[in-house]
Amino acid sequence: MVGINKGRQMAAEGINLEEYIRSIPDWPKKGILFRDITPLLADPKAFAAAVDALCAGFVEGDIDYVAAVEARGFIFGAAAARKLGAGFVPIRKKNKLPFKTESITYDLEYGTDTLEVHSDAIERGATVLMVDDLLATGGTMATACELIEKIGGQIVGITFLIELVELAGREKLGGYKIKTVISY
Repeated sequence: MVGINKGRQMAAEGINLEEYIRSIPDWPKKGILFRDITPLLADPKAFAAAVDALCAGFVEGDIDYVAAVEARGFIFGAAAARKLGAGFVPIRKKNKLPFKTESITYDLEYGTDTLEVHSDAIERGATVLMVDDLLATGGTMATACELIEKIGGQIVGITFLIELVELAGREKLGGYKIKTVISY
């Protein structure tokens, strides 16, 4: 057992996933309580249970693609794509993809960032499930969704392992079907 955090607990396949999330105070800077998923990733049963929980409610065959933003999103997104029998679409930071891309620049708390996806990553009208490890302020996922829609994808849902409720990230994600496994 890694350590128990307060918050809603999620049991999957008899595993309390929250026990595998380590809380690290004052990282990466003072005042931040970082939720570290590496203990969960290190345990094969907990990792499998987390992927199962992320995919619950989404049916194999109904999802054409799973899309995720680097880096931790790739871990869960690729595993979810495999479980759902879907293709995987990586959404990356600027100048990381080698082929023709579509991009969107968005505002951060202190500056801007740009996300890109290959222009031909999906077929027009394809169904896409968006996956990430963490919902905080929602800006990155809102931009990722906009990018997938820009290349013709139809987003059928967004699923997160962890949601930091007090940061109100759902507000930026409007009318999308949103599912979280663990809430703090």
